[in-house]
Amino acid sequence: MEVRFIKSIHQVDPQQWNRLCGEDYPFVRHQFLAALEDTGCTTVESGWQVAHLLVYSGQHLVAAMPGYVKTHSYGEYVFDWAWADAYRRYGFSYYPKWISAIPFTPCTGPRLLVHDEHIPPELIPLIASALQQECERNAYSGWHCLFPIATQHELLLSPLVMQRLGCQFHWFNTGYKSFEDFLARMASRKRKNIIKERRQVRDQGFEFAVKEGDQLERADMDLFYALYRNTYLKRSGHEGYLSQAFFQRLGDVFAENLVLICALKHDVQGQKTIVAAALFVRDNQTLYGRYWGCFEEYQFLHFETCYYQGIDYAIANNVQRFDGGAQGEHKIARGFEPVITYSNHYLIAEEFRPAIGRFLQEEAEHIQQYAAEARTLLPFNK
Repeated sequence: MEVRFIKSIHQVDPQQWNRLCGEDYPFVRHQFLAALEDTGCTTVESGWQVAHLLVYSGQHLVAAMPGYVKTHSYGEYVFDWAWADAYRRYGFSYYPKWISAIPFTPCTGPRLLVHDEHIPPELIPLIASALQQECERNAYSGWHCLFPIATQHELLLSPLVMQRLGCQFHWFNTGYKSFEDFLARMASRKRKNIIKERRQVRDQGFEFAVKEGDQLERADMDLFYALYRNTYLKRSGHEGYLSQAFFQRLGDVFAENLVLICALKHDVQGQKTIVAAALFVRDNQTLYGRYWGCFEEYQFLHFETCYYQGIDYAIANNVQRFDGGAQGEHKIARGFEPVITYSNHYLIAEEFRPAIGRFLQEEAEHIQQYAAEARTLLPFNK
């Protein structure tokens, strides 16, 4: 078997790549990664230089890892700024580095793509050796694998490959028939708080519309981009990591996996105007809360659009899990449960491994304790 690195997703046949992806987790599919690349979101200029890893047996593609050469740590959601600062203070360069990740997408999923999930025993040592050689050849500080599924995370571990834990909050469908059925599991006070929040949104004159799949039009994606851009400008002063062209491309080639939930407000003349929206990605099992935007802020509107409407959708469509994205302790009171996430880290510079290893061990203990404490705060009846 031979390992190759490519600088564009278009250097591999889409059908060959997608045969490795399975039915679920759409973020690794060729068309999603191509949409990021072709619309300028993952380029040398953006600090996300495409460097996908391919494994061939003859002319047959047997495995792949979506990969990028990074010159910063934005859009990763596994925060290593302190490591970069330590490198700088000791006269080392932390950037560039190679990562296997889905840009701007902190969603756990497969990072090593193989047909039928069968991983030949010789594949992991081959990939680890190729990554080490690629780092040494190109003066990368190391390689990192972010948000892999647990089984792949464990396969990638070795005495030189370190483990890092994180914690997110996901909602799980235990066979609910309705949102009221979900609320019935909760302690009375927690249930009343959610009912009150939802009522206040309705009392402000909002109703909600859902569009998905072939119902989505280019105008919908343009409107969503305007909402997304406006929110980023207000919060950070820039227009966001993703471009209008990216959202247009998603609508063109990825619509079957998209769910757009719009918040419409009645004005004094009784007209309905969209003032906020959340764009979700879905597969057969999971709803992924990905993007949000609004023209104006209203009390509890973000919670309603991004979380409660998502739960409504998941129940109505028999979706088993709702991944609400990174961070957010406010999700606990709304029924989102703590979930441990993983990442793998290999550093070329031996000088830094012991200190970072100790940091990761201490951090892991804190994360495990944090997740255990968060579980005690869930709103459900004991």
